[in-house]
Amino acid sequence: MNYQPSVSIVRRLLPGLVLGFVVVIGLMLLGDIQKVSRTILQFQWKYFFVAIGCTLLNYALRFIKWHFYLGQIGVRRLSVLESLRLFVAGFPLAVTPGKVGEVLKAVWLMRKTGMPVARGTSVVVAERISDGLAVLLLSVFGVIAYPQFWPVFLIILALLLTIIVLSQIRPAAYWLLDLGDKIKLFRRMSSILREFYEGSFALFRPAATIVAVILGTVSWLGEGIGFYFILMGLGLPPSERMLAMAVFVLAFSTVVGAASALPGGLGAAEASIAGLITLTLHQDPALATSATVLIRLATFWLGISLGLIAWFFSPELFGLTSNSEIVTET
Repeated sequence: MNYQPSVSIVRRLLPGLVLGFVVVIGLMLLGDIQKVSRTILQFQWKYFFVAIGCTLLNYALRFIKWHFYLGQIGVRRLSVLESLRLFVAGFPLAVTPGKVGEVLKAVWLMRKTGMPVARGTSVVVAERISDGLAVLLLSVFGVIAYPQFWPVFLIILALLLTIIVLSQIRPAAYWLLDLGDKIKLFRRMSSILREFYEGSFALFRPAATIVAVILGTVSWLGEGIGFYFILMGLGLPPSERMLAMAVFVLAFSTVVGAASALPGGLGAAEASIAGLITLTLHQDPALATSATVLIRLATFWLGISLGLIAWFFSPELFGLTSNSEIVTET
């Protein structure tokens, strides 16, 4: 059987990849490209590989959360290795606007296990919400030190908590679903919405949410520590304050990037990182730009690269599959 890549998903990724290139060039121009180049050339690259190690720890813990979530919605027949393959293959989908392309993971899950796409999509949403709560927790101390960030912090926190709380109030949820059945537009999606809700109810139960947020907090803390080493590699003296600010800057920038709904948060995340480095650590634009480029290479673009490698070894995810590869519900 001949496999062929999905032209549709590739086309959706291209604008994000182009935007990523434009963002890097724009940052370097704003930070004075000659100064930025000199700063990066003087960078101690051993710290870059430490940062990559911290990012891999982040991915490992987030995978544990992903696999834990699959168990919560009833996926039992998917091996750990196959689960890992789908998880890593989902990384490049973050480049789609608002990360909506990640819904494709639910399609892959359906093909492998028969789990309805709507219920699989609830895992993707739960991942984003638990990650959001995790990075908000890591941002707390920085937000206390810089109260001008409180409005953004509180709005996003309130939104995430509202979603979780409402998902656990079954009478209210079913009332809304029943109300939707009376509206022609939503009536057509009634079964999908109910399937999505059942998955969300299971994933946002208190115990599951606590486990997910703990895993998310530790995993994103790992990337914050990686950023700390990037700053050390650029010549900043190590200190507890710099560690705290590195974790805050990366966590809060992740929140800003996600809230922007831009592909992969591109542009918004970079601007936040560079701006916060200048504000909190009082560094010149060239160093702030260099740190931003390096940490995004060691985190976001590392994930994209790993995902594309997974795509190369998983052609069936984007082509026609044989009937034996698709498990249907009985």
